[in-house]
Amino acid sequence: MTLQNRVTPFGNIIAHEARGLFTGHRGIIHNSETRSLHPSRRWSSKAWIICACDFKDRRRDVFGRNGKNGGLSWSELFFLDEATALAAGHRPCFHCQRQNALKFQAAFSTGQNESKIPASHIDWLLHQERLKKRDKRLHELDCDWRSLPNGTFIGQEDQAYLVLNRTLLLWSPQGYQEQLASPEYLITPPSIIAAMRSGYKPVLHDSALSR
Repeated sequence: MTLQNRVTPFGNIIAHEARGLFTGHRGIIHNSETRSLHPSRRWSSKAWIICACDFKDRRRDVFGRNGKNGGLSWSELFFLDEATALAAGHRPCFHCQRQNALKFQAAFSTGQNESKIPASHIDWLLHQERLKKRDKRLHELDCDWRSLPNGTFIGQEDQAYLVLNRTLLLWSPQGYQEQLASPEYLITPPSIIAAMRSGYKPVLHDSALSR
């Protein structure tokens, strides 16, 4: 059974058999009996997290009951790579990816001209940038896309493209392929783009690195 737990750069959650390089969550948004998402809920927390798929040999029953005493725990989502998760508005976990999260926090703070922004405030800022009411907030592309840092996502119509070394790679659940486009808007939140300009380098899928 293919579950609806794969996240696109637009933040949509779709059903696809591929799992990608990272997992993560937005709180509890699933029904463990039907192993499906809540009909209308797509987050229950402003902390949208990127987690490692492997951590201390722990195993989870996806969309099951993984909490204490058989209760519900966070709903497992999956991302092609870290750049995809960042575009959707997630950030690294301070528990299973602590070193990476600290690097992100430092770059994010530098991008905002601050010394150290707490994780809770990062989550608050990202929540303003990733959503417009209940839909994905898209941002104005006010520069030449070739000047954007590697790992940024930009869009044309309903397609998402990764910027890598001044080329555009079309996103799909399976990976990337190079393709020409005329970008119209930014998908990755501006504060995350600022963090990447400040030195944060997201993990990319092998299909991007082979280009």
